[in-house]
Amino acid sequence: MVASNLVLLSNAGDVGRTVLDQLRAQDVPVRVMVRRDDARAAELRVLGAEVVIGDLTRPETVAAALEGVGRMYFAMPVSPDQLLAATVVASVAREHGELDGLVDMSQMTVSQMTATSTGESDQQRLHWLSEQVFDWSGLPVVHVRPTAFLDNPLFTTLAARSIRDNGTIALPFGTGRTSPIAVDDVARVVATVLRDPAPHIGHVYELTGPRTVDMTEMAEEFSRALGRPVSYVDVPLDRWRSEVLAKAGLPPHTEQHIATMARLHRENRYDRTSDDVERVTGVPAQTIEAFVAARRDFYLG
Repeated sequence: MVASNLVLLSNAGDVGRTVLDQLRAQDVPVRVMVRRDDARAAELRVLGAEVVIGDLTRPETVAAALEGVGRMYFAMPVSPDQLLAATVVASVAREHGELDGLVDMSQMTVSQMTATSTGESDQQRLHWLSEQVFDWSGLPVVHVRPTAFLDNPLFTTLAARSIRDNGTIALPFGTGRTSPIAVDDVARVVATVLRDPAPHIGHVYELTGPRTVDMTEMAEEFSRALGRPVSYVDVPLDRWRSEVLAKAGLPPHTEQHIATMARLHRENRYDRTSDDVERVTGVPAQTIEAFVAARRDFYLG
């Protein structure tokens, strides 16, 4: 029997929405699971998706969403329900699904974790455990582990604000190096795998930008892209957490995750590069300078 090429996207956030655009551009049928039938769901229908209402923590809705599906993209927002959702999806897909490919959106930090490591965030631990569940399930899984996103507010909204105010990027990363990646590049990898999962089953793809930079070098890339001087200001982590992060009004689980990401950057845990984007898609990941230049008006206001 030929497997269905219907793709289920369990999340239509930044990556999922871009994956939807890329798959529909090649006439791949796509079903998207959403929590509510609202204006956002209507917009997804306009983009060519079939929309189903469901919840990844409720097995009956996952089973209904998987009906007739051959490939699935599993992703969650930062949430304490990450492991529960992964376990529900794995168990339902084993019992009811006929998947020939399941793409699991994980995180690069998992690559450095062990069963007993404790320095990571609660969210990063949940991703590590979710990968174990999917591996134990026997499903045809592909793990995708992006590093920090260029589209993250740390490098977009917050950076734009301080660049306009005083020509700086102010973050608590010290001399740590990083290789952030754009959502578009991660989505290209996910869409490529979903179009033809067979060659990728069992692989782990670690996704980064093309090179690592410290924050001074990142500021130099911003300067070139924007045509104005930008410098890096290192902020003590405790002060940044109390004066910036705590005022964002985030749930405690999310705040702890972002604070840990900042600390791990400072400890140089993000000093990693991979050419997996180019190996999978044939096109290299974009540079920081190219990303910023394409959004010049956003950064300069």
